[in-house]
Amino acid sequence: MLALAITAALGLAGPAASAAPGAPSISWSSCNRDLGPFECGTVQVPLDYSDPSGAAISIAVVRLPAADPARRIGSLFINPGGPGGSGVDFALFAAPFLFSSEVRAKFDIVGFDPRGVARSTALRCFGTAKQWTPLFTPFAFPSNPEEEAVWQAADLYLDGACAQRGGKIIDHMATADVARDLDALRAAVGDTRLTYAGYSYGTYLGVTYANLFPSRVRAVIVDGVLDPIAWSTGVGNEGTTIPFSTRLHSDLGAQATLNEFFRLCDAGVGCAFAPNSASRFAALGARLRQGPITIIDPSTGQAFEFNYSLLILQALIGMYNSSSWPFLAAFFAALEASASATQLGASLNSLDESTGFITKRGFPNYRNNVEAFPAIACSDSDNPDSYAAWSQQGALADQNDGYFGRIWTWISSICAKWPGSDEARYVGPFTRTTANPVLVIGNQFDPATRYQGAVTVHGLLPNSALLTVHGWGHTSLFLSACVDAAVSAYLLRVAVPASGTVCEQDVVPFAPTLATRLGSRDASRARARAALTPNALAQPRD
Repeated sequence: MLALAITAALGLAGPAASAAPGAPSISWSSCNRDLGPFECGTVQVPLDYSDPSGAAISIAVVRLPAADPARRIGSLFINPGGPGGSGVDFALFAAPFLFSSEVRAKFDIVGFDPRGVARSTALRCFGTAKQWTPLFTPFAFPSNPEEEAVWQAADLYLDGACAQRGGKIIDHMATADVARDLDALRAAVGDTRLTYAGYSYGTYLGVTYANLFPSRVRAVIVDGVLDPIAWSTGVGNEGTTIPFSTRLHSDLGAQATLNEFFRLCDAGVGCAFAPNSASRFAALGARLRQGPITIIDPSTGQAFEFNYSLLILQALIGMYNSSSWPFLAAFFAALEASASATQLGASLNSLDESTGFITKRGFPNYRNNVEAFPAIACSDSDNPDSYAAWSQQGALADQNDGYFGRIWTWISSICAKWPGSDEARYVGPFTRTTANPVLVIGNQFDPATRYQGAVTVHGLLPNSALLTVHGWGHTSLFLSACVDAAVSAYLLRVAVPASGTVCEQDVVPFAPTLATRLGSRDASRARARAALTPNALAQPRD
């Protein structure tokens, strides 16, 4: 009786949970058995929640059932961010590694593709991936008027294709609609309240849900936190003058993390780019500004020109996963030493393997990444309507903040003329009191969602707890046993860490214990972390 009383008090679904009357249903079937005992299904939800009896769309879901069904608490929904990332893929490849064995025993881990994305009813602006060709540029961001013109033409090509072929879904992809879908999924699996873990952009989904449905929060983790005000409207007139990706100040977080890379490289052991790594990187950047270096991928024999913008992109991607830093240092050293084109390619491939991120230099299978990112981000956010704002703000951020101002600014330029919009978007307030506390997790050195975003959300949500991680990389995933324990306690018992708690990263980069080879489990975790890379960085631009 005590167990039943606790279950009822916390709003948990019991072992035999079923959808409430009137809730959407899921018919589960076995799938992806080579990866684990997964089950897949779909849920029908309204295209437009203001017209619930109108057109319906499909949301693709996958679950890894609780390992101990007799002790099952409920469903734990996960989202990898992006925006536009596949939660189905995230669950299939990361679910076995994300949480403790006790959490795995008591929760079904459920991933879903947000509306408009991948296996769900998808926004598709092209017939095949080969039609993306005009989107590709030989640089990761523009640095002069000529490159800006090329970049703008690529954006306008995508705008035109989506205006012509996007269909109705393009105007119904804001995060608020995804949050409403998430609430429908919660009801479909029979949970009275939501248990959720969102990473990177997935934190904006979690914060939006918490403010739209505060009474239905059981346990919501937001890890690698976006400032929701900066993401949506900015302050004052920022929405019409400063792109949302500049307002977030991710460039400051990336620069702070890169400075730590230099510090730990010079002070540690086994760093191929020590000593004086900061000045050597500056010299390498200056050299690449004078002209590109040819690199040959030894696995394909393909050559490409590695320019200054790609150096900054590679540095940014490297900052996402500090376990990859020895490989990043080796690649920088090889560039500096003018290694052969094939040697550079081998070093870059090793770096890509260590990060779990393989730079796309060809035509991957069509997964609608190029459409999904702007359809969500531009629908959510206020932005200038002139490319002059991106040029001005990118140059200013580079001048004031370091290497990453332009790359983080231009990531959102597609919003200047994006043809879609969503009247159902949510722009606050972000200050609702939730039924249970929200757990906010932030790394002090995060290159994408800087620590200040976590501090801001903790200040906005009255019923929240902040867990600080003294660590390096994007989100806390796979960094700290201390964080893992806190997450488990929260998910299992809704117990939050004491105020002021700081968790240390288990392995300090360039410490003697840092592994120099990836095991299979490490590689799987690297791939899971790579899923947190924004789609606009991961999409092909070359």
